[in-house]
Amino acid sequence: MNSLRHAERARAPRGVWHNQPVRFLRMKPGHGEVLIAEGDVELAQDEARLVAEFRRQLDAGLWAAVPVSHGDGRREAKMVRTFEDVPRDADRVIFFPRAAGG
Repeated sequence: MNSLRHAERARAPRGVWHNQPVRFLRMKPGHGEVLIAEGDVELAQDEARLVAEFRRQLDAGLWAAVPVSHGDGRREAKMVRTFEDVPRDADRVIFFPRAAGG
């Protein structure tokens, strides 16, 4: 699928902007970030699949965050509770387990 999407972008006229796909990544101890889903939120089928995967990850007890960069170089993460909370221009959503204990 990535090669098809790459080919479509290569054929697009210069100056035409296409949405980058949003990637869902899961933090796994010993593995780092593992890709669990990817898609374009502007395509109805991709968006429906991403919404379902987002819900599945939260139902499994994971938290979700979107990385945010500031103009001064600072970086942080914004916690999101619903797919609608994810900014449309986000390039990734990171899912991670809740801390044990507490």
